[in-house]
Amino acid sequence: MSTAREQPIFSTRAHVFQIDPATKRNWIPAGKHALTVSYFYDATRNVYRIISIGGAKAIINSTVTPNMTFTKTSQKFGQWADSRANTVYGLGFASEQHLTQFAEKFQEVKEAARLAREKSQDGGELTSPALGLTSHQVPPSPLVSANGPGDEKLFRSQSADVPGPAERERLKKMLSEGSVGEVQWEAEFFALQDSNNKLAGALRDANAAAAQWRQQLEAQRAEAERLRQRVAELEAQAAAEPPSVSEKEGPGQSLEQLEALVQTKDQEIQTLKSQTGGARDALDATEREETQQKVQDLETRNAELEHQLRATERSLEEARAERERARAEVGRAAQLLDVRLFELSELREGLARLAEGTP
Repeated sequence: MSTAREQPIFSTRAHVFQIDPATKRNWIPAGKHALTVSYFYDATRNVYRIISIGGAKAIINSTVTPNMTFTKTSQKFGQWADSRANTVYGLGFASEQHLTQFAEKFQEVKEAARLAREKSQDGGELTSPALGLTSHQVPPSPLVSANGPGDEKLFRSQSADVPGPAERERLKKMLSEGSVGEVQWEAEFFALQDSNNKLAGALRDANAAAAQWRQQLEAQRAEAERLRQRVAELEAQAAAEPPSVSEKEGPGQSLEQLEALVQTKDQEIQTLKSQTGGARDALDATEREETQQKVQDLETRNAELEHQLRATERSLEEARAERERARAEVGRAAQLLDVRLFELSELREGLARLAEGTP
């Protein structure tokens, strides 16, 4: 096909969609990138077509007829139905301005096709209706000139017969079904990618939180082991000889420190359990069970430490009571000794007086 026969009169870039032939409700994208979409005028046949080439095949090859309608379904998306191709085409533009330009050109081409048909039916001389569109003409597209003889069928226009009422009703139904949801082309291409990015970010955050939680859990386990050893040492000290009176404040202070430390660790355990709430959602079932088991083990060990602490407190209280009893016994013994010494002193003085009075 020579470039003199069919020339592009307007070109733009857009993402191309076709209606799903199975459901007639969902859009199927023609590719991942925007394609060149052009209006072509065939001077020999006096017809207009919308053509878009993707790779080695024609994605759009739609002959514009007077009964076609281009509908804007959103600020950047428009569509039209082609009964001859038995499909609905959709175009997603980069801006509303590009969509408006394409829609205006569609109206111009549609009017030119109507004038061409009327002149053809009147038997008058066919003049080129594309003369009024020369302000938008561009040099012949390399895609058109590069087509070989085997690709010429991509640019042959079809019959421009007016469809009957049944065909018009079918077109209206297809157009209505294709408009459901007013799908925007940005969502078609980037929604899944954004979702994947968000999921990947959430997974990274969850892994980082899980690693941090594991480190904190190991630290808590080490601290719990240290506390257990400390309680064992206190039990050993309690079983030994009771401390002297001068050191009676020492065990009480150690006991208070141990109680404060246990309370602090309880708070840290509760804080750690609350912090693991977000990470626990991202872990699988096995990891969650292991985590819960570890937390339960830590709580069990903490309960054991508290039990041992209470036992130590009882032992210390008993030691203190025993010490008080011993001190009371020592006091009573000291008083009794003082009485005995006083009596012995009086007896000695009486014996001395008797000795002095004997002749």
